[in-house]
Amino acid sequence: MDLRNCTKVTEFLLLGITDVPNLQGILFMVFLVLYTMTVVGNAGIVLLVWLSPHLQTPMYFFLAILSLVDLCYSTVITPKMLVNFLAERNTILFHACAVQLFAFALFGTTECVLLTVMAYDRYMAICHPLTYNRVMTQTGCLQLVSAAFLCALFSSALNVAGVFRLYYCGPNVIQHFYCDFLPILDLTYSDSFASKLVLFISADFLTIGAVLVIVASYMSIIRRILAIPSSFGRRKAFSTCSSHFTCVIVFYGTLFFMYLRPTSSYSLEEDKVASVLYTVVIPMLNPMIYSLRNKEVKDAIRKTFHKIQCP
Repeated sequence: MDLRNCTKVTEFLLLGITDVPNLQGILFMVFLVLYTMTVVGNAGIVLLVWLSPHLQTPMYFFLAILSLVDLCYSTVITPKMLVNFLAERNTILFHACAVQLFAFALFGTTECVLLTVMAYDRYMAICHPLTYNRVMTQTGCLQLVSAAFLCALFSSALNVAGVFRLYYCGPNVIQHFYCDFLPILDLTYSDSFASKLVLFISADFLTIGAVLVIVASYMSIIRRILAIPSSFGRRKAFSTCSSHFTCVIVFYGTLFFMYLRPTSSYSLEEDKVASVLYTVVIPMLNPMIYSLRNKEVKDAIRKTFHKIQCP
């Protein structure tokens, strides 16, 4: 096709999760409940850490930032998906699609790096407790969070620019319920090899690098915990890591399935299921995991409710 005569796409059509009419209303209610739980849970964690004096530590500062990122991450995808369940024609403007993809990549990558920062925090707390307060200062924590955000910003801008510098003419149906890299690249008339190569290299480099840091941190943590003579001390040390470790397993398990599998095994339906877990379910689960498995958080929730009831 002669790209000089190309009629540029001005909007994309999102196919959504399913095209079965009878399921649209049910799915709307299900995802509305999930999104409400996500907003309440993550906003609750942020407010709890802010209001509770005994949660003013680096670990809970990072947890509050993680909850804020999860809230933003889910908000990028879920409200538009809810609207599409009720709309007759599920469209998104070309530039709005670019913005959604950039925000999706930005917050997703930030969470990826932030979970690595949280693993480093647990490593310092358990393996180097004497130097922990000197290293994990307020300034140091802000620098780590800023580094995570800047890393995500650079990676997201690079990949999104690589996708939207290409030509899109004619076909505009995205086989997904939101704007994602591979479904969009399947619509381009340009050669997308370079963009896909940059996408996979950056995703592999960032994800594998983060996983290696997390694995190295937890190997050191496990060795240190096993060296503690008291069984009570071992349980207490492990309890400070269990919530984060659970979040890491859920997040990276889904991430590896979505982006690090070979393109020959790509399945649209499997990708949609994984995307629902990644964009809707995980942001809802994280505050629940930290609330249910963390005694300090549960104590802070009880004290906060007690203050509200008995001012």
